[in-house]
Amino acid sequence: MIRLWTIAVILAFAGCSDGVRTPDDTLVIGQVSEPRTLDPHVATSTNDFRILANIYEGLVRFADGSLEIEPALAESWKISDDATVYTFSLRKGVSFHDGGPLNAEAVRFNFERMRDPDHPFRHTGPFPLAFFFDAIETIETPDSHTIRFVLGEPFAPFLANLAYPTGYIISPEHLKKYDTAFARNPSGTGPFRFVDWISRRRVLLETFADYHGDPPAMQRLLFRPINDENARLTEMLSGGVDVILEVPPDIIQFFRQQEAYKVLEREGPHLWFCILNTREGVFKNPQMRRAVNMAVNRHAISSDLLQGTATPAHSAFPEAFAIYDQAEDYPRYPYDPQKASQIVADEGFEGAELTFLVTESGSGMLEPRAMAEAIQADLARIGLRVRIETYEWNTFLSKVNQGLEGEADMAQMAWMTNDPDTLPFLTLREAAWPEAGGFNSGYFADARLDDLLEIARSTADEAQRRQLYREANQLIFEQAPWLVVASWRQNTVVRREVQDLELQPSFLLKLERARK
Repeated sequence: MIRLWTIAVILAFAGCSDGVRTPDDTLVIGQVSEPRTLDPHVATSTNDFRILANIYEGLVRFADGSLEIEPALAESWKISDDATVYTFSLRKGVSFHDGGPLNAEAVRFNFERMRDPDHPFRHTGPFPLAFFFDAIETIETPDSHTIRFVLGEPFAPFLANLAYPTGYIISPEHLKKYDTAFARNPSGTGPFRFVDWISRRRVLLETFADYHGDPPAMQRLLFRPINDENARLTEMLSGGVDVILEVPPDIIQFFRQQEAYKVLEREGPHLWFCILNTREGVFKNPQMRRAVNMAVNRHAISSDLLQGTATPAHSAFPEAFAIYDQAEDYPRYPYDPQKASQIVADEGFEGAELTFLVTESGSGMLEPRAMAEAIQADLARIGLRVRIETYEWNTFLSKVNQGLEGEADMAQMAWMTNDPDTLPFLTLREAAWPEAGGFNSGYFADARLDDLLEIARSTADEAQRRQLYREANQLIFEQAPWLVVASWRQNTVVRREVQDLELQPSFLLKLERARK
């Protein structure tokens, strides 16, 4: 109700003012937060990836409208019969934004920087997703436009990982020039080149005149960090931005009724969940982890609070990956607060106090504060007292990624991924605990799960791989290291005059064809 009142006030203001219109040759995007880095090998957030996807390219990319792989900087590739050797033929005549040529040695530099602990520019990291390429044993450059990756064993996600921002190719010479400052002075081969980054105000890109593909439709892209939801709404209604990302559900419903705007939506592999601290406290007890999964009303959160912009989730593998033949086949906890209350009483945790880390907003985070309060209320009904601690997005990530031990009992999190391997491999293996550089902030550990995930990623047969993930999912379901809540239908609001902007299931924001 408060936000609808805010909309009415803003509409009245916008109606009696001329508004600030964005330039015709510039597309202005209102993001949920400032980026943390513009180095694709360092970045982990979709908020950053949306900018990076317009500066950089990989050897391959996701085809429009799917997660299928197609050529990018490599015009073709061959895979050996045993699926351990990938040979890529690079496009000729491609230049980096700083004028340097794309060649095989430049590509080798990129991957060795992430993989080699003795690389002279290793200090420009850290590279938290570098293990995407752990399967690589050697990199060969038979000639200036051929790059060959020799893997130690078959690795099913290899091409998908190359298409992800961690596989984007940066300019080695630009990195050498700027060293650790490269993160704020990027150079790639993409359709737009970097102009400036003014903290808390903007990241500005402009058309790269020597781009090897079709020239972009817009001269400039301007990304503005606007953390507050109402502020993003104000900017859209008053003409200060052309695009706003991750729009709250009630605002989405408002914009559906306005002829001057369009609502874009797209399904994709997204998961919103709560990490549970399995090392200490209440959630060291697996029975309590199961109890909270029965206590939270996912359907009410998805249909009422999120107004149908998300669907209830029941698995660590987003349903978009379809590891089961039917969505109904996913094992799921029933909404059963009575049974959950009984477990809490039986385990001796009635009245237990929990600390819950929450963010104000962030990439893929839906309605984090409102969802936290709904979960808080559901857990109160089964006898658990939840204290919410709220942080700005980048501060929140720093706290959560260092691990929950000594900090909290639970924390919100959202992931948008490119392969079934990515999320559980990054967040549920013992080798992915924070001290090892991973994102298993709840310290969950299960040797059988580790084995299943390792076998699945080296299995080339897709049917066999799906079966392994079903086994892994059953184990995760039984152990309940997370409170799994919802999967988002990504959304964006644009001005009616913005054309040819399409959302992608990869959650990357490709803007070279967008125009006014």
